[in-house]
Amino acid sequence: MSGTYSQKTRILYVMKILLKYSDEQHPLSREEISRHLQEYGIEAERKSIYDDIKILKEFGIDIENKRTRPAGFYIANREFELPELKLLVDAVQSSKFITRKKSNELIRKIETLTSVHEAKYLQRQVFVSNRIKTMNESIYYNVDKIHMAISQNYRIEFYYYEWTPIKTMQPRKNGMLYKISPWALSWDNENYYMIGYDKKAGMIKHYRVDKMMDITLTNLEREGKNEFAKFDMACYAKKVFGMFGGEEQKVTILCENILAGAMIDRFGKEVIMHPVDEAHFTVSADVSVSQQFYGWIMALGAGAVIVSPQTVADGFKQHVENVMKKYEENKK
Repeated sequence: MSGTYSQKTRILYVMKILLKYSDEQHPLSREEISRHLQEYGIEAERKSIYDDIKILKEFGIDIENKRTRPAGFYIANREFELPELKLLVDAVQSSKFITRKKSNELIRKIETLTSVHEAKYLQRQVFVSNRIKTMNESIYYNVDKIHMAISQNYRIEFYYYEWTPIKTMQPRKNGMLYKISPWALSWDNENYYMIGYDKKAGMIKHYRVDKMMDITLTNLEREGKNEFAKFDMACYAKKVFGMFGGEEQKVTILCENILAGAMIDRFGKEVIMHPVDEAHFTVSADVSVSQQFYGWIMALGAGAVIVSPQTVADGFKQHVENVMKKYEENKK
């Protein structure tokens, strides 16, 4: 590397070296910085390194000079603190919708936001390495396409797939091309969903992003603006169980007091709850009644009983009877 070129770029390499190799527990001496510069083919005098650090500090890089052993220079304040990076890594690793390959790629990039020494504390895959991850690598780019369509106000077209018992994916509705106006993305129940308007059906629908294939942006303007002007994503997520739609109804449930936390977790602190006696209360909430809602009620056991409307209570009884019938049939 020529002397002139090294003088112009040396300060950038000093910054790169400090960002990559230094932290409070691992400061770099002037000699160590010089050795790292030599790895890039750059020779630097003692005074020039001090001058470079002075300029970087004037630029706004928070560089401290630690006097006690181990002594040296280090980056004192970074854009992300180590606990924040740990949180990001855990979120990536625990996200079901991100493939294992993409998770590893993202984590390697997150590790570059701190020193190589602190990056070791971000290698936390062992705790979640056996969790189920999506196998659709295209989801990462599907999300980007949907965001682009939303920002540019375009409709999209795509094919919607489902799993078969032989572990292959096949297009739903005989390969029908879905034509939807995307309006929002939601992360629910460990999956990514696109919320959009289906003009043909005249209603708002949602689709799992990892099951959407061959997404293309059209040059047609989105539809459903008036419908989405009245749409509340937070309320929608509370009403829909497992992102399975159903007829929306005001449902009242009689609960044992121990289930208060479960009701607040599901419906939020603003949900209507009335004490009945010392051991019970009722909760009333708008719910999209579906098989998944019945499954949620069943999981709560005898501590939760649907009391109204009667049609929903009867629907739950029928759901339980159908399940029991299947078990009885399997005994024969």
